[in-house]
Amino acid sequence: MRIKKAVIPVAGLGTRFLPATKAQPKEMLPLVDKPVIQYIVEEAVAAGIEQIIFVTGRHKRAIEDHFDRNLELERNLEEKGKRELLETVRKISDLADFIYIRQKEPLGLGHAILTAEPAVGDEPFAVLLGDDVMVSETPAIGQLLEVYNRFKCSVIGLQKVPEEDVGKYGIVGGKEVDRNVLKLDELVEKPSVEEAPSNLAIAGRYVLTPGIFDALRETPPGRGGEIQLTDALQILNNREVIYGRILEAARYDTGNKLGFLQATVDFALMREDLREPFLEFLKKRLKEEMRNGGDDK
Repeated sequence: MRIKKAVIPVAGLGTRFLPATKAQPKEMLPLVDKPVIQYIVEEAVAAGIEQIIFVTGRHKRAIEDHFDRNLELERNLEEKGKRELLETVRKISDLADFIYIRQKEPLGLGHAILTAEPAVGDEPFAVLLGDDVMVSETPAIGQLLEVYNRFKCSVIGLQKVPEEDVGKYGIVGGKEVDRNVLKLDELVEKPSVEEAPSNLAIAGRYVLTPGIFDALRETPPGRGGEIQLTDALQILNNREVIYGRILEAARYDTGNKLGFLQATVDFALMREDLREPFLEFLKKRLKEEMRNGGDDK
């Protein structure tokens, strides 16, 4: 069965970006001139996904509006002859079919995925986290879909992290069965360095079989009193084989300030219309910082 549906959880409050996120979703913060969430949707669409299921919360209407038509704006652009901008705006609503389901309580990522069950149904599906922006030649979620198509099992996106950071992620252990592909035998949510089975962290991309829903229903609240997807995956791993795919991608965690700033710089440098003047600005600022630092000494 070809996977056509993707779930993108976007119900979080975005407290790390307050006050900017007091009245707008953190997923709508722009990387240059495009909101973070659009990059993630475009990744899914580039991998063949046709239907996007957003798990939303209160104050997330801006996401729905962004992926809907704006006839007044389109009419204004058309009247002013701004054809290129008009096409850019119109394409957004045509990227995929969009469904919105509310997560009524902030009970964790696992609960958000379970909330999407009525829209997913009894079929495998992709999950892309709304904070993690990936840049790669082959879409990151597409790399997982390739493994799913071989084994017809759940597949988890992985990336190596420094040992001191393992306590920030879900960490897996397993045996390599092919280049960058592991058969998993252990999944642990935010372990200590001593408890961690490896330094391979779950990196915000999943392809899941519908068996995950029963596993989530059986998962008790874990760290933070939330239903952790990693805990449910460990339950599922006792019933079904789960594979991990080490992603060949640059990952930006836009859910924290430093990751967002790093992404902003790199995405600006990827733009032909901005690269040279922005690079000159960065060089100038770096020289000033180095000179000021030297003066301090």
